[in-house]
Amino acid sequence: MSTTLSVPALVEQATQAAGADAPEALRAARAEGAQQFALLGLPTTKNEDWHYTSVSSLAAIPFAPMTGDATGVTAETLAPYRFADEWPALVFVNGVYQPSLSSLATLPEGIRVLPLGEAVTTLGDTVSRLLGSAAPASRDGFTALNASFLGEGAVVHVAKEMVIDTPVHLLFVTTDAGASGMHHPRVLLLAERHAKATVIESWIGLTEQPYFTNAVAEVVVEDGATLTHLKVQREGRGAFHVGTIESKQARDSHYISFCFTTGGALSRSNISTLLDGAGCGTTLNGLTMLDGTQHGDVQTRIEHAQPQCFSREIYKSILDEHSHGVFNGKVYVHPIAQQTDGKQTNNTLLLSKTAQIDAKPQLEIFADDVKCTHGATVGQIDRTALFYMKSRGVDADTAQQLLTYAFAADVLETIENEAVRNALELVTLHRFTSLATVAD
Repeated sequence: MSTTLSVPALVEQATQAAGADAPEALRAARAEGAQQFALLGLPTTKNEDWHYTSVSSLAAIPFAPMTGDATGVTAETLAPYRFADEWPALVFVNGVYQPSLSSLATLPEGIRVLPLGEAVTTLGDTVSRLLGSAAPASRDGFTALNASFLGEGAVVHVAKEMVIDTPVHLLFVTTDAGASGMHHPRVLLLAERHAKATVIESWIGLTEQPYFTNAVAEVVVEDGATLTHLKVQREGRGAFHVGTIESKQARDSHYISFCFTTGGALSRSNISTLLDGAGCGTTLNGLTMLDGTQHGDVQTRIEHAQPQCFSREIYKSILDEHSHGVFNGKVYVHPIAQQTDGKQTNNTLLLSKTAQIDAKPQLEIFADDVKCTHGATVGQIDRTALFYMKSRGVDADTAQQLLTYAFAADVLETIENEAVRNALELVTLHRFTSLATVAD
């Protein structure tokens, strides 16, 4: 392996973490993770899925496990990142659950939200069934590394036939106290038969120092259930963020995912779903906005494994200065998956001549009765539209800002929750414009 991060040292740390005081479910998962990580190590650019993303800069830093120091973090600190104060929330600071900053008093009946450590005891069978079911440690080196340090994270369990209108918010915050630290949260989401719920993950960096987030979410959506899963990645500018989402869907279910990415020096998002029941569907949308020398990589995989399923996917990127974006979207249709209906779209807006995108939409179809399309576009600001706005008295900078926002708003408008949509539109306006009042 060409990277310099000490795999043996990490394996030793992980082995120590799998102590005798941990519950059996965690001890077994950690041991398996350490074993798989020793075999897999970290990916290199020789791996096709990592061809455009090198983790050598991440590997050069000797990260140590975060200690959970929450000094100076208050409710007021988190207020700008809370979409609504009354929503149930679990808060983790520098890798450790913080009960005093969390709020579960408004949790509706029919849904259980617990930190992973507590859930292992109170929801033992459920946790044992979910752990590794969608994201086995053998998936890749980062998933194995996450399993090696299992302990922190969250479990959201929605009981059958429960329709929950209030979103659940999971906030993962890193401060200066987490500098040069790493954490490996595991999120388990279960929507039982005919349930409906929304879960939001926020990844927040309050430091510009380097740190490493290696997160895995396992999602199970049972028969007829609908789960909306929104991920907002706003890590610090020095951060490394590797996030993996693995979803398994049953008959007539619907999984709705939106990934909003603006943070990190290097970020990687792996979003995969297995449509494993007839008549189910998935919607994977996202927006990535980068500038400076940021690198952002998005990998999606939609696997149609049963007939009469649908998939819809729209991913957009806005890249400025010397940033580098990557999009690799795979749609795989099994021979049994007749009457599949799939659409994939990837659009990138380059705001500078030095920004770069590597886009690779892919279809692999082994069934003959399907409707599948995909497409990718890369371009700059529409000069005709820019000229038109300037001719109507709009100055060049404002015109470019408005057109950039309009490009992003097209995919942001797919977010159904109004509070989240409005907040992310405001973040988008602040990112590339000075026209924050437009959101009103």
